[in-house]
Amino acid sequence: MKELTITATIENIPAVTEFVDAELEACGCPIKAQMQIDIAIDELFGNIARYAYNPEVGPATVRVEVTEPPLAVVITFIDGGVPYDPLKKKDPDITLSADDREIGGLGIFMVKKSMDSITYEYKDGKNILAIKKNL
Repeated sequence: MKELTITATIENIPAVTEFVDAELEACGCPIKAQMQIDIAIDELFGNIARYAYNPEVGPATVRVEVTEPPLAVVITFIDGGVPYDPLKKKDPDITLSADDREIGGLGIFMVKKSMDSITYEYKDGKNILAIKKNL
């Protein structure tokens, strides 16, 4: 397991992605799975950066764990910001046109659809969101 603690800002998304990608490459992650994970990082870390400590900034920890069998990667995002469970947000109605849909929720919906599991808990004053991708 590897861990990175970094200030939760939009500018740090590339650093988080690079950190996770290094671990994914080390375990032989297929490029398609890596691209899906990178999109999830952009969405999830971006949400932490935008909303967790707003208007202030604070730290976020990103943990990467490779498990087997079967080979999988679990990426956990931990922050001490405002408690927020994105899994409680109703999925958007993607049958509606973009003009008719409510704003928001599409990013987390895409993460749910592209990952094999996603969990959230609020524990000891921390938001803990974990995504799992089977490789």
